[in-house]
Amino acid sequence: MTGKFIITRDHLAQLGACESGMDFFDQTYPEGKAEYQDMLDKAVAGGHTDYATWLLEKVGPTEDVLEVEEINSKELDIVFAGRVFAKLGIIVRRLIAGGGIKAGSGIKAGEGIEAGGGIEAGWGIKAGEGIEAGGGIEAGEGIKASWGIKAGEGIEAGGGIEAGWGIKAGEGIEAGGGIEAGEGIKASWGIKAGEGIEAGSGIKAGEGIKAGSGIEAGGGYGIYAGLRVKVTNREYRTIRAKNKPDNIMCGEWVEQ
Repeated sequence: MTGKFIITRDHLAQLGACESGMDFFDQTYPEGKAEYQDMLDKAVAGGHTDYATWLLEKVGPTEDVLEVEEINSKELDIVFAGRVFAKLGIIVRRLIAGGGIKAGSGIKAGEGIEAGGGIEAGWGIKAGEGIEAGGGIEAGEGIKASWGIKAGEGIEAGGGIEAGWGIKAGEGIEAGGGIEAGEGIKASWGIKAGEGIEAGSGIKAGEGIKAGSGIEAGGGYGIYAGLRVKVTNREYRTIRAKNKPDNIMCGEWVEQ
């Protein structure tokens, strides 16, 4: 499907659009039909990014590609049904893509960053709210979000990974620096940090956990390693750190 896919008024009503959304459609498209991506663009331009995100969620991604040299506008919202690629950097208020997002340098949003596919940046990724990807999240430098960081696949950063809320990955989490979360840290595979790992609540890994310095789980919560491997598979159940954490609930500590 492409962004030229036609959506009619009847189709919009069948999707369950609200009354104000239908009114906006009628005013913008009096002929009663519009191209999908044009609807997203017009909604954002009219100050209704919420309408655009709702429509993207209902209709889904396309195979289109938005390819630009760079995007540099702190007040700009982008809702694109396909993939977004910038040869240089991306600076926006909010960035939402039905497919993946990729930038040659950094990606920065005053609010959130969301992608149906992966998110990749040659430099760092930073969001004033959350970062969420259906695929993996990868940055040459650090990844930072004031809210949570969530990936359907792995999360990898050349620098540190920091979230005001939790960090969750469908595969592994790896950082060249430290990993810090205001809430829990969870990975279906292993967790590895060049420096320390610190969470406001629990730390859970399907395989092993390794930190260059200490590992700390707060709020009386525990540290769990090897949740997805056999008890006899000691190699993938280890917790490696300079000092033994106090609250290991699953896994075996090995001095780093």
